[in-house]
Amino acid sequence: MQLATPQSSAGVLSFYDAPEKGPSMNPRIVLAVVAVFVVAVIILDHALLL
Repeated sequence: MQLATPQSSAGVLSFYDAPEKGPSMNPRIVLAVVAVFVVAVIILDHALLL
C-alpha cells in the first residue's frame, strides 16, 4: 500500500517516504522495556533508602 502525502513548503518529505531499512521494532515492546526500566529504577532507589 503506497501512502501519498503532500510535501511541505520547505521541501522536506514526510517520514512516510523514508525507506524501510534497518531493524523494525514494535512500539509496544519499546514502551514495555522503558516501563520495566523505570519501575526497576524506582524499586532500587527505594531499596537503597532503607
